[in-house]
Amino acid sequence: MDWSTQHPELLLASYHRNKEAPNEPDGVCLIWNTKFKKTTPEFEFFCQSPVLSCCFAKFNPYLILGGTYSGQIVLWDTRVQKKTPVHRTPLSVMAHTHPVFCMSVIGTQNAHNLISISNDGRLCSWSLEMLSSPQETRDLQYNNKQTKNLAVLSLAFPQNDVNNFVVGCEDGNVYSACRHGNKAGNVECYEGHEGPVVGLSSHRAQGHIDFSHLYLTSSYDWSVKLWNIKENKPVHSFNEFRDYVMDVQWSPINPALFATVEVAGRVDLWNLNLDTEVPATSAIVEGAPALSRVTWTPNGTQLCVGDEKGAITMFDVGEVGIAFLNVHVIQARWRIVLSSRAHECTT
Repeated sequence: MDWSTQHPELLLASYHRNKEAPNEPDGVCLIWNTKFKKTTPEFEFFCQSPVLSCCFAKFNPYLILGGTYSGQIVLWDTRVQKKTPVHRTPLSVMAHTHPVFCMSVIGTQNAHNLISISNDGRLCSWSLEMLSSPQETRDLQYNNKQTKNLAVLSLAFPQNDVNNFVVGCEDGNVYSACRHGNKAGNVECYEGHEGPVVGLSSHRAQGHIDFSHLYLTSSYDWSVKLWNIKENKPVHSFNEFRDYVMDVQWSPINPALFATVEVAGRVDLWNLNLDTEVPATSAIVEGAPALSRVTWTPNGTQLCVGDEKGAITMFDVGEVGIAFLNVHVIQARWRIVLSSRAHECTT
């Protein structure tokens, strides 16, 4: 899930293939307008391959990017009257040939790139004006007795940093690397998790004190860990979970606040100024579906949580992160959305 920077009420989400509708496209991305709380999306986009990651183009409000299971990067344009991609990267050994689980647009208005990493550790840097070939490619590898490619599942760049980044991998380790400079290509390993690292978030709150060296990871090992990029072991481990922790996200405004979601259907809000052992407050999404993603609104006052049934639930967060009330479900159930979409496509 991703928020538009130009239109902060717009939320982008990608979806798994619906097994109950075999004639539907494998890849689906929807844009929701959270301001009006509608049960129909503003835009619908389709792709021939499942979309595993998606984001707004950040500096262009009309462009939507998706990373697919096939390895292609696809681009949709809201100005064009078509729901299929207007551009896509080639399936080539020079680009991605494995699933793309993570991508990020970095840089400034006048100098920015799309960074994508596939599950085989291939990093590609793209210009959005030319998706025919990547500007830069690098295979992320870790050398410890034997060389191995990194099976990347998650990615985070520190705030306002376009060179250094951190990835979470299937082997349970976290790795840091940089794109350019004297240490380009060197990979540092941080061990701590006992299962795949599926959630990763760098500190986002800005202020007089720089916290960009801090980041959080979540894993299938039922834990969340706080890391300092300058140390090779976790600063703290949060173990008050009952199932896989699928995602974790720092608050964009409160340096002590972060949110987690787990497969058991629980969303937790942690306030490090109050307690580091138990969450400040928790909520169970109606029906206790397996939760997969969590994201903060840009102003940090609300949370959106995605689940296995294709629903997105919005939560209201109080000023100090204490109030935590289920406000509304901004999306109808997945089966209903698919049914209405099928009707729309055939008429």
